[in-house]
Amino acid sequence: MQQIITDFDWKRPFANQRRDLAFVLRKADEFLEHRWPKAEANLQIQVLSSPFYRNKTAYIFGKVLNGGSSYPFAIPVLHDAEGKLYLDTVLLEPWRIGVLFSFSRAYFPADMEVPSGYVQFLRSMLPTKTKAELYTMLGLQKQGKNTFYRDFMHHLQHSNDQFIIAPGIRGLVMLVFTLPSYPYVFKLIKDVFGRTKEVDRATVERKYQLVKHHDRVGRMADTLEFSNVAFPKARFTDELIEELRTLAPSMIEETDDAIIIKHVYIERRMKPLNLYLQTCTPEEKDAAVRDYGNAIKELASANIFPGDMLFKNFGVTRYNRVIFYDYDEIEYMTDCNFRVIPEAPNPEMEMSGEVWYPVARNDVFPEEFGTFLLGDPQVRKVFLQYHRDLLDPRFWQHRQERIRQGYIEDFYPYPIEMRFINCYASRYGGHGKAAASGGPEVMTV
Repeated sequence: MQQIITDFDWKRPFANQRRDLAFVLRKADEFLEHRWPKAEANLQIQVLSSPFYRNKTAYIFGKVLNGGSSYPFAIPVLHDAEGKLYLDTVLLEPWRIGVLFSFSRAYFPADMEVPSGYVQFLRSMLPTKTKAELYTMLGLQKQGKNTFYRDFMHHLQHSNDQFIIAPGIRGLVMLVFTLPSYPYVFKLIKDVFGRTKEVDRATVERKYQLVKHHDRVGRMADTLEFSNVAFPKARFTDELIEELRTLAPSMIEETDDAIIIKHVYIERRMKPLNLYLQTCTPEEKDAAVRDYGNAIKELASANIFPGDMLFKNFGVTRYNRVIFYDYDEIEYMTDCNFRVIPEAPNPEMEMSGEVWYPVARNDVFPEEFGTFLLGDPQVRKVFLQYHRDLLDPRFWQHRQERIRQGYIEDFYPYPIEMRFINCYASRYGGHGKAAASGGPEVMTV
């Protein structure tokens, strides 16, 4: 393991490499203790020689081969306050490593001479991830989209269910449909928006591009954007065809056997948070409301204000993580003006229901959030217990100030409890950027 770390040829020194490797080996020993027969150990360690970068972290990806068994691992490398490197943790469970490649995370820059070889290696570590997902997460959008489309056509040939309008509250801007047997939704911009929406098609498209290029910090769903996609007309329900003809006629063309959609966004399907809260257990509801508040705070730290914070605009993943997916009203935090509601000049005006103070376009009044979000007593109790500060303009103003000062928050795609730093917290402070690297394509030890 020490030789593997050395071969990356990072220019900055490690603060205490032997200590960090001792933590890695201890965790690996605990994890593998009941998973393989040590008496029959015949080990080989394979590692991708180019680290993957994201935010302030470089990731080492590899796998341990023991006979016919394979055990993947990922090691995040960070800087300490003095600019020295350290190993933050080791991820050994495939699903935890898979979370690093989640559709809600930013893409990985990596130096790859043969991208297909990297994707093949990663698939051997993460068999539940498709080639399309991996190409996309490596920033190779065209290859990811081509592979996704081939997979989609293959699925259509081997299924017979129909496209339907996606469950949940209908959106004012986007028309959303899905194929129940396929884990994605298809979103197109309507020709006419709801009366309360003040955006146009070009603005909505810019917002989706903003999300594509911004750090999604594990809280915004990525989308694949396609033009002129032909769907088999026989697979559409009559209700969906009528909806398309009524709400987005300029976006479709019809032939005898096909419906061609001129512009569509494709996104991972999630359970809408509002529907989830109606059917989950009280314990699950508490966890979802708490994570909903965490999602908003993490987005704020990444300079994103969701705009429309209603539960219907958030989804719940299979890991019960809350993700934002409706982008027509998002703004940069630094473009918003978070205000306190002025006192009414008299009681009659306060009770009238009319606004007694001027409101500019990007004015936001956090005190109003509770009125729209906290009708359910249980939701209100949990939200106020953990996220009362979201109703205070000072919280938002403080986050704005940190962003303007250039402070970049830490976002860890694994539980904080897993970090080795908890074992020697007094040693480290903040973190800086990851360093550059080099080396052969794959190292075998």
